[in-house]
Amino acid sequence: MNRTMTVVALLGAVLAWAAPLRAQWQPERSGTTAELRALLAVSERVVWAAGRGGVFARTLDGGATWRSDTVPGAGGLFFVGVAATGADTAWLAGTSFADSIPDARLYRTDDGGRSWRLQWRSTRVGIFLDGVRCWDARRAVAFGDALDGRMLVLSTSDAGASWTRADSASVPPALPGEAGFAASGTALAVSRVGARGGLGERLLAWIGTGGGGHARVYRTRDGGRSWSVAATSMPAGATAGIFGVAFRDERHGIAVGGDYSRPRVPGALALRTGDGGGTWTPAGPAAPAGVRYGVAYVPGTGTPTLMAVGPSGSGYSTDDGGSWTVADTVAYNTVSFATASAGWAAGPDGRIARWRGPWPARRP
Repeated sequence: MNRTMTVVALLGAVLAWAAPLRAQWQPERSGTTAELRALLAVSERVVWAAGRGGVFARTLDGGATWRSDTVPGAGGLFFVGVAATGADTAWLAGTSFADSIPDARLYRTDDGGRSWRLQWRSTRVGIFLDGVRCWDARRAVAFGDALDGRMLVLSTSDAGASWTRADSASVPPALPGEAGFAASGTALAVSRVGARGGLGERLLAWIGTGGGGHARVYRTRDGGRSWSVAATSMPAGATAGIFGVAFRDERHGIAVGGDYSRPRVPGALALRTGDGGGTWTPAGPAAPAGVRYGVAYVPGTGTPTLMAVGPSGSGYSTDDGGSWTVADTVAYNTVSFATASAGWAAGPDGRIARWRGPWPARRP
C-alpha cells in the first residue's frame, strides 16, 4: 500500500514537472485576416496587435473578443510596432514596404483606437521604420533603418507632441547595408530602472540589427540621447541578423534571429548577455530549428523563462535560453507576455493565439 502510494506520488510529481509540455497555443478570432507583426500584452486583459494594411486590433477581455479596425489614411502602411500603456493609450509605427513609395509614420490614440493622431511622418527616400516602444505614457522611442550613415532613432518625452531624432554624433556609424528587421516589433526592447523622475532613474533601450557584415545590438541608458553598439556572432547578411531582443533586467537579455531566406535551417540563432548588452555569447540551439522572429520573457515564473517564435513554429526555454523545447510548429511572427498566465502570439492571416498551460513550479 505504501509502495503504491509512493509510486503514485512520484508519477504525479513527474507529470507536474512535465506540465509545460501539455500547454499550447489556443487560437482566438482577431477579427482580421491581415498579417500581424506588432503585438503588446499590456495586462492579462488588455492586448494590442497591428499589421498590414493599416490594421490594428485590441482585446479588453483577455482575448475572448477582439475588435479590429483600420487607421484612417494608413491603408498603404504595414504597422510593424506598437507601444501601449493601457486600454486607451497606444502608439503605432507604420512603414511602406514599397521602395517606390517611401513613407513612415507614428500614430497615437488616447481613446482606445476610436481616433488616431499622426504625430510624425517622413517620405524621404530610404525611410523605413522598424519598431516603437515606450517607457510610460509620455516617453517613447522608435527606430528605423540607417539614414545618412546612422541608424534612425526617434524619441519623445511629451507624449509624442514632438519627436526628436538622436544627434548623429551620439549614434555610432552604421555598417554598410546595416538595417533593422521589421518582422516582429521585438527588435526594440525597453526597460526603466529607478523611481520615475528620481536622480537614479535610467531609461534603457536595446536595438537589434542585421543586413550588414555583423549583426549588432545598440543600447542606450539615457532615454535614447546617446548610444553604444556591440557586435555579435549572430549570422548576418542582406537577409540575416537579429530579429528580436528581450531583457529581464538591466543586465540579462536574449537576442534571436537568423536568415529569413532560410526559415528552417538550424544554427546558433539565440544569444545571451549578462552585462547589459555589451557582450553576447551563444545560448542553446533554438527549437524548433530555424530563424526566430520574435522573443519575450515570461514574467512571474520560477526560472528565467522565454518564448521565441518564427516561421517554423515556437519554442520555450525555462533556463534563460540554455535549452529549448518545441511548443508548436504553427508559424507566428511575434510574441508578448504580460504575466505567466497571459501571453499571446500573432502572425500571418490575422492569426492570434493565447498560451494556455502552467510553467514549472518555482524551485527551492
